[in-house]
Order: sequence, then structure tokens, then C-alpha cells
Amino acid sequence: MKKEDCCRIERCLDRIPEGTFQIVRHSCKDNDTGLFTKYLQAESKGRGILNVYPVYPGIEVSVNCFLTDKAVFHHASAASVLEISHCHAGRVGWNMKNDMTVYLGAGDLACHSTICCSDSEMIFPMKYYEGISIFLNLDRLSETSFDILPEAGNCLNTLRAKYGKSCESVFIPSCLETDCIFLPLYDAPEALRLPYFRLKLQELLLYLGRYTPVPGRLTPYRSGQTELIRQIHRRLTEDLNRRYTIEELSREYLINTSSLKEIFKAVYGQPVASYMKEYRIREAMKLLRETDGSISSISSQVGYESQGKFTKAFRDVAHILPSEYRKQCRRNGMPASQQPGSR
Repeated sequence: MKKEDCCRIERCLDRIPEGTFQIVRHSCKDNDTGLFTKYLQAESKGRGILNVYPVYPGIEVSVNCFLTDKAVFHHASAASVLEISHCHAGRVGWNMKNDMTVYLGAGDLACHSTICCSDSEMIFPMKYYEGISIFLNLDRLSETSFDILPEAGNCLNTLRAKYGKSCESVFIPSCLETDCIFLPLYDAPEALRLPYFRLKLQELLLYLGRYTPVPGRLTPYRSGQTELIRQIHRRLTEDLNRRYTIEELSREYLINTSSLKEIFKAVYGQPVASYMKEYRIREAMKLLRETDGSISSISSQVGYESQGKFTKAFRDVAHILPSEYRKQCRRNGMPASQQPGSR
């Protein structure tokens, strides 16, 4: 996890207790949105906050920060209501009603009717997530007086045809154009958030209206396949002194090697070897910060047979020597949650 992502999400959630997902609704006297999120419920052992803003009649925007590995969401189901989700930090996957799961990384978008996800489990492989969800009622879009896009009502049929199919999702990979739409929303001052949302939402409608999905850019997998990969992840990380080959895991979990490698990368964002290298180093960072164990001992605990190999891997990932990292953390006296590589 990037240091800046860690600090930002921790600050957002510093007063949220474990096991609590708080929904904060920001009122706006000019807007009756239909309060779609009034019926939204979330369940998780972690913690999170959803800041919900009414942007136009029938349109709500939710800015979300979560620290958890999964959450279950319940909300109203309607073919005429689209949910558009943007992942800013971390990774997220949906277990949809059609038994399909698709994972998004930073910058990716998902768009589908709320029929797909009215009772869905969201998975956060990195155990953190920051993103934006937009709830858009197509039945009320023609009633809306847009400032920049007065002809928006003319694109209703296009939006319904592309994104309103009851059991299908459209996934849009990260690109410069969507970055320009969404990134300013995360840093906008609170007093300017609503104007920014109104402006950028109209840009988004223009973009979605002319976007043509590219087959194969983001692949959906069966929920059972992604659950199997999560079991493999648990096996890989439960004992860092044990190293497994792809072939061993393939035989044990009855999955061919190419599928294992492909789906693991889709879920966790990296090939198995690269992911485990970073995972071991993140665990070593934690031990260097929180214990007085020798570097040799710590290298052994995270699965390296020699201190020399550990030092090289640590420098590859953290761009600093282990000894210097420990000195830096202790010199700065930073809380664990704010130290580099703390997640």
C-alpha cells in the first residue's frame, strides 16, 4: 500500500470503530434525489465510511473509504438505476448475482444496473479501498436541468442499451480520459465538492454515451474460481517459510497452471512470484518497525534462506536497506499506521 494512500484512508476512518460501516448523507436543499442510498445497508468485520451527496434529482454520489477484506451490501434493485463505480486506491471485486466476479484496480470503472448487485459481496484483496459510486436513475434523468448538457435526455436510450441490461456489467479499464473526470473529485475541498460533482458527472455522461466496450480488456471469472484463488492466497501467506511452486498448487487445488496464474493476477493485481516477494517484504517491514529482532532472524521469519538474498529483495521493493529502514522509522518516531509500507 502506498504511504499516501495509507495515511489518507486511516485519517478518514480514525473515528470509525471496527465492525462499523458508517453512511453519512450530506443534505442539499435544492435536490430531492429519491434517496436511493436510504435503503443501502453494509455488513463487514472491518470498518468504512460512505459520504453520500445528492447531485441532481435522481442522482447520488458516494465517496467510499474501507479498511476490510470483504463486505456485503444490500440495496434496492431496479433496472432503471445504474451504479457506476470508480476504483481510486486498492483493488475491489464484485460477486454478482450471475455468479460472475470481476476485479478492478486503480483507475478502472464498472457500470451496471442495480439488479446485478442488489445483494452482493465485495472483496478487497489488498484489505483497503478508496473509490466513488454513482447511483443514476435513468427514469428521472430527463427531468434534470443540466447546466452544460441540456441535451442529456437524448442519450437515455443509449445509456439504457449499453449499461442497463439486467445481468451484465460493463467494465472500463483505466485511461487518461476517465482519470481526468474522477481524480479531481477525491481532492476537492468539501465546500466545492457538490459543484465538482455536478460538473464532472456531465462529463461522465458524455463519455459513457460514446464509449464502446473493448472485449477482453477486463475478464469476468466464476465466483468459485476467484474463491479458489483466495484459498491459494491463504495457503501462500499462512507460513512464509514454506515456498510452493505453481505446479504444486495446481495439483493440490485441481486448477491448471495457466488459469491459476491468470486469475491470481486478476484478483491480486500481480503475478504470484511478484506478489509474494512484496508480501514478504511488507511483513518484514512490520517486524523491523515493531520488534527488536535481528535482521538475520527477520529474514528467516519471512522465508529467506540467507540475509544477503533478503537484503537484495528488500532493496528491490522498498528502495532502502533493512537497517536504514529501521533507523528511519525509529528516528521519525511515527505511529505504525503512518510509517512507510505499513500496509
